[in-house]
Amino acid sequence: MSFGEPEGYDERVRARPLGARLRSRTAAVAVCVVLGLGLIGGAVTGSWLTGDDGVDSGATSFAAAGQLWHSVPVDQLFPSTVQGQGAGPGGADRTWTRIAVAPDTGCANAFDPLLRDVLAPVGCQRLLRATYTDATQSYVTTVGILFAKADSATMTALSTRFKNESLGNRTDLMPRPYAAKGTLAAAFGDKQRASWTVSVLTDAPVVVYAVSGWADGRKVDAPEPADKAVTSGSTDAPAQAGLGNEAQGLADRVERSLRKTVDSPSGASTTSEKKTS
Repeated sequence: MSFGEPEGYDERVRARPLGARLRSRTAAVAVCVVLGLGLIGGAVTGSWLTGDDGVDSGATSFAAAGQLWHSVPVDQLFPSTVQGQGAGPGGADRTWTRIAVAPDTGCANAFDPLLRDVLAPVGCQRLLRATYTDATQSYVTTVGILFAKADSATMTALSTRFKNESLGNRTDLMPRPYAAKGTLAAAFGDKQRASWTVSVLTDAPVVVYAVSGWADGRKVDAPEPADKAVTSGSTDAPAQAGLGNEAQGLADRVERSLRKTVDSPSGASTTSEKKTS
């Protein structure tokens, strides 16, 4: 036994100098520190090289969504056929067929004057519209996507105003339909509007809306907002006909498709295909 160093015991219960074991542990700790610093440094360097500073990607997605109007094919934003599983009254399925696509324009004639004033704070970069009919060709519905110029804070402010002031339920704030000549929607004018919905997004500079009516061109004396028309027990004509379901169901699915396109890594990379412009 050596008196120079205290003893420990190895796994075979044999005497072993503790000094040697302490030296080996110290060396191991030093190696871990060096490796750790190397990994941290590498991560920082990689962050600089890739431009990833850890900032949330929400701002990037928000900006990208605002440019979809000229980088995504019209058939992706407004599919020729839209399936609405459970979208009808009582959870019935719906199928909508596109009958017309409006040229992409500004917003000057797309809204009643008061609604245009309400939407003015977010600006209008581009407006895309399409009109659909249901499987029975009894109803027509125009769905629109307004690409705004606003930032996230302004979109949030407008969304909050719509909710707090119930702007989406006011008949003087209805969007206008797109009445395409030579189609079932040829007679779908302002007086034929039966139900509507307006959705102001806060994670994208976008307003999605839809307005529905009968395909036979009948006038509607008392239009009803979609959220009320789909309520069980409503006895108004638009509700009884399911026109609230037409507007809300189609708007919801177009909005879902838009969100999916924004979230998809390749969503805005289809510029070689037919575009909306």
